[in-house]
Amino acid sequence: MAAGLATGNARAAIADGTLPDGSYRCEVYLLGAFVNLGDIKIKGRVYSGPTYGPLMQGYNYEMDNNGEISWLGPVGGFTSGGNGISLTQVTADGTTDASFDIVMRQPDGAFSAATCTIRNP
Repeated sequence: MAAGLATGNARAAIADGTLPDGSYRCEVYLLGAFVNLGDIKIKGRVYSGPTYGPLMQGYNYEMDNNGEISWLGPVGGFTSGGNGISLTQVTADGTTDASFDIVMRQPDGAFSAATCTIRNP
């Protein structure tokens, strides 16, 4: 893995363990339409949300060299009502196209996935 980092295969954001700062709109594709699940706000190594309104309390997150994110606090509806996050994976880390997928396990054992994409101002 260190050889991959030395040759430039890892992108800058993943290599330094952060996502680009901004507001990420989280959506799930359900019955032929995209459903907005709220926004997760990222600043440095701190996130808040998802939320539809004012900022919520911030919590830290960690990202490994493979782009897997560990949330160190609650993540809105993704971690409430018996739901749990199975995996969060960065899918793009550019400043204008940053995104990640959240795979959630529901109380009945089923899985669903949401994509969170940075919103351009």
